[in-house]
Amino acid sequence: MARYTDSVCRLCRREGVKLFLKGDRCYGPKCAMNRRPNPPGQHGQARQRKVSEYGMQLREKQKARRAYGMTEKQFARTFDRATRIKGVTGENLLMLLERRLDNVIYRLGLAPSRPMARQMVNHGHIRINGQKVDIASYSVAVGEVITVKERSRDMEHLKALREGPARIVPKWLSLDAEQLTGTIAALPQRDDIDLSLEEQLIVEYYSR
Repeated sequence: MARYTDSVCRLCRREGVKLFLKGDRCYGPKCAMNRRPNPPGQHGQARQRKVSEYGMQLREKQKARRAYGMTEKQFARTFDRATRIKGVTGENLLMLLERRLDNVIYRLGLAPSRPMARQMVNHGHIRINGQKVDIASYSVAVGEVITVKERSRDMEHLKALREGPARIVPKWLSLDAEQLTGTIAALPQRDDIDLSLEEQLIVEYYSR
């Protein structure tokens, strides 16, 4: 599988928004979007040309794909699933993206960023209903309980979660920070997703 190995800060600068790919660093003064908000490359500071309709659709799709850390093939497959679910396709897509296991772990605060959450899953640190799950794209269902493997609970960021102030999580999730346990209380709704996305442009991109 193709994997992006360059600086992830370049991705935020290219899309012109914070994708929060480095966790807490993205909130501080060291964030590249604060220091160099222009697109990367030698022409990044040049006057931007008018973006076509297709260009806007492409950028919105790339923004979502990069924020959730997916390959082109994975994202297209997820969109195809969204079209087969009853309801609004764009909202269905966001719901499927939010229910990815790596994203749920990030939303719960069990990892400071989605890339680190994906690494935790791949390395076998996560349990769902007591069973090991090492597939980051696993779609978590309502009622399923996510826990951290007993021997993995001494990670620094997990200690900070247990000992620090209560973390606010989206209303469709519930978190027991002391036990490092999270539960999917309900399906995520459009208003629960704080990432700045115009999902209709993504639908239009794939409907060309």
